[in-house]
Amino acid sequence: MRVFLAGATGAIGKQLVPRLVAAGHEVVGMTHKQSNQALLEERGATPVVADALDPDQVAEAVGRASPDVIVHELTAIGAVDLRHFDRDFALTNRLRTEGTDHLLSAGRAVGVRRVVAQGVGGYAAYARTGGGVKNEEDPLDQTPAREMRQTQAAIRHLEEAVLGAEWTEGIVLRYGVFYGPSTSMAPGEDQFELVRKRRFPLVGDAGGVWSFIHIADAAEATLAAIENGRPGVYNVVDDDPARVAEWLPALAQELGAKEPMRVPRFVGRLFAGEAGVVLMTEVRGASNAKAKRELAWRPAHPSWRHGFAAA
Repeated sequence: MRVFLAGATGAIGKQLVPRLVAAGHEVVGMTHKQSNQALLEERGATPVVADALDPDQVAEAVGRASPDVIVHELTAIGAVDLRHFDRDFALTNRLRTEGTDHLLSAGRAVGVRRVVAQGVGGYAAYARTGGGVKNEEDPLDQTPAREMRQTQAAIRHLEEAVLGAEWTEGIVLRYGVFYGPSTSMAPGEDQFELVRKRRFPLVGDAGGVWSFIHIADAAEATLAAIENGRPGVYNVVDDDPARVAEWLPALAQELGAKEPMRVPRFVGRLFAGEAGVVLMTEVRGASNAKAKRELAWRPAHPSWRHGFAAA
């Protein structure tokens, strides 16, 4: 197949391009930087430079590629101040709204038969009621923390647009929290360093449930969805959802750091805002049963317990 990959030089794009090429697919990788063209060529893709927020550039890029499948992996996530979550996710939110709309419009014009897009399953996705682990039939959070309302709205927009495109086969992959190469959870990167320096405390009961996924496993699941996925939503997470109170001390130990500090909710709210408190105490994890069943996929890192060490 001919695959148009938007976000081809991001964390998952770097993993996905060589897998697509090895599987015999022709890959056109979209990047917004001229300097990334050589990287894509080295990995076997044909590079195209375009601004994902410019509808004319996107239409031209997709039109020239005339792909069978569009894969939407566009994000722009850097350092995040949880007190200003929406502010720091503003560009990513535009990529999930405007960027999604531009890709769908361009894809419809050339008759793309499948669209696979990056959703969110590892944080702030599912409603914070009921059990700690959710499946694809459970509702998304309709009452997010104030600092996360725009981000949650952008996530819903992406899903509704992709799944509602009746002219194509729309697939949304709700990825867990990424760790591994080129992510913020890797040696020397933001999240690991915060834990190592004891600046990532346990807030309240630390009862929030997180679902993780190694970036290589996320790429493998994406390849499976591109080739064999049926329209719909899939949680792409590992087998081991865990409370913050469990995984954070384990990660600190793995990094040779001291036990994370414990602070009450009101203190957590002072330095991390309501969003930070929600992420630490209320979020729900996700089940990967559907992805394993329907995509014939199994994570090579079934648990973060061993995956963190591998990372």
